[in-house]
Amino acid sequence: MISEKKSLINNFELLDIIGSYIGDVMAGKTVTLNVRVDEYSNRVLGVVKERYGLRDKSEALNKILDMYGEEFVDKEVKEEVAKEVIRECEAMEKRGDKAMPLDEIGKLCGV
Repeated sequence: MISEKKSLINNFELLDIIGSYIGDVMAGKTVTLNVRVDEYSNRVLGVVKERYGLRDKSEALNKILDMYGEEFVDKEVKEEVAKEVIRECEAMEKRGDKAMPLDEIGKLCGV
């Protein structure tokens, strides 16, 4: 099941826009995408559309992203994360907006 899920996501070739797309949806915005998918991905969208009784493949894509998107991007910003970003921005201002050292970037990213 996990390999099927990963294969499904990889076939959409959308990982680079999932974050901004989910962010827009959570903010109540909708965006228009022109997406090219291979034949298999098109079939998957058709099956998801029928299985869940959706109007079109756009809704099927939204359903898939709702189901699996949180593996890549949180739907909501957690309060702790927001506070950390604010603290880091304040620290950058104190440093004179210089480039952040790699070790600090690593700490923020959990590396």
